[in-house]
Amino acid sequence: MPRLPPWIRLRMNADTDFSRVHGLVGNLELHTVCRSAKCPNIHECWGRGTATLMLLGNECTRACRFCAIPAGRPKVLDLDEPRRVAEAAQRMQLSHVVLTSVARDDLDDGGAGVFAESIRAIRAVLPKASIEVLTPDFQGDEDDLAKVLEAGPDVFNHNLETVRRLQAAIRPQASYGRTLSVLQFAARWRSPPVVKSGIMLGLGETDDEAHEAIRDLYDVGCRLLTIGQYLQPTRAHRPVERFVTPADFARLETYARGLGF
Repeated sequence: MPRLPPWIRLRMNADTDFSRVHGLVGNLELHTVCRSAKCPNIHECWGRGTATLMLLGNECTRACRFCAIPAGRPKVLDLDEPRRVAEAAQRMQLSHVVLTSVARDDLDDGGAGVFAESIRAIRAVLPKASIEVLTPDFQGDEDDLAKVLEAGPDVFNHNLETVRRLQAAIRPQASYGRTLSVLQFAARWRSPPVVKSGIMLGLGETDDEAHEAIRDLYDVGCRLLTIGQYLQPTRAHRPVERFVTPADFARLETYARGLGF
């Protein structure tokens, strides 16, 4: 793996909320994508008193080449999880709550019901907080998507992850077209949330391919976009092909904002 460039390195601040967040999610037996996916930003986010709570356990039914979340046979569904998620959000006094999950293709509704119950539980204790969900694709099932959307998240996020050409290699159990269809369904919902998606760079894409992905997202109604640098979580995962410079990111931002993001 190439050496990290200087613009990626950050100095960690020891005087933070990291220990408090660590203890809270541990005591409530909750999972976070921060830890399970080996996110390099964990100290920065937890140090600010925030975390992305991960629903539906810690084992994913898919094995994407960029993701460090364990793949395997998930445990029995934890029906008390929405209550504990809401308790964590309340104790952290969050003004914006972000919920994501593993993929649960083993469940009849893909876990959509747990997303919906978690949204309702948070609304009951933090009525002024905004709620963002980052969902799997639910295999494109519109009934499952509707179950989440009916619960009224403020932001509906489903990540495209990479460009069209690299989808099969990076996320073989998903598809470019299905992701766009999921986002379009959310954008056309009767009371649509803000629709969001994200892509990673550094997986081998070209600039033209990145532009195409950004245009495709905009065309289906996506209006919030994150563009990040891919970092290889372990040696078993897809290697980094390049480190994108801050100047390159700025040009992509200008392009995306020019479209209307």
